[in-house]
Amino acid sequence: MAEAFTAKGRATRARIVEGAALVLREQGVGFTTLDDIRGRTGTSKSQLFHYFPDGKDELLLAVAQFEANRILEDQQPHLGQLDSWESWQRWRDVVVERYEQQGDHCPSGALFLHVGRVRPGARAIVTELMRQWQAQLARGMRALQSQGLVSADLDVERAAAALLAGLQGGVAILMSTGDSTHLKAAIDTGIEHLRASRAAAE
Repeated sequence: MAEAFTAKGRATRARIVEGAALVLREQGVGFTTLDDIRGRTGTSKSQLFHYFPDGKDELLLAVAQFEANRILEDQQPHLGQLDSWESWQRWRDVVVERYEQQGDHCPSGALFLHVGRVRPGARAIVTELMRQWQAQLARGMRALQSQGLVSADLDVERAAAALLAGLQGGVAILMSTGDSTHLKAAIDTGIEHLRASRAAAE
């Protein structure tokens, strides 16, 4: 749908989606109305339905995609270059720093806790996000394996899934408490597990 608009129209639609994402992070899906979004984005009712003919459901789906894209973009270029222990440490530091800065308004919280739970289409976007995220972590682990830095017997997919699950659990606790201790512990333990796999194989 977005491709059918002019460049100016696409920019306007993107501005509405970004503004809606901010409102949803602050208020949650159940407490956000189209009037709230219109007020935040300075959009008329006719303009809103011009870009989102199906109303709130279509807008929420666009927000889910926006948040999913942002989660992966925020970790680049580090997530795509996990080919050394130093690069894994840089990725870890970026992830922790971003989530600490975002706090209650982090995109993953809006996506997983609000939008993804109540919209089947958004749930599919979350599923695809997790697939891509895990795949990039697994690719990084295979890069370490190719250099002999990680055991060749390591179950890469399982290790990537565990690291991602721990990371998301740490984010949920950070959002609830404001404390990033659990997030740091989850990522650090996941990386330590990779390092230990080589020692165990020797």
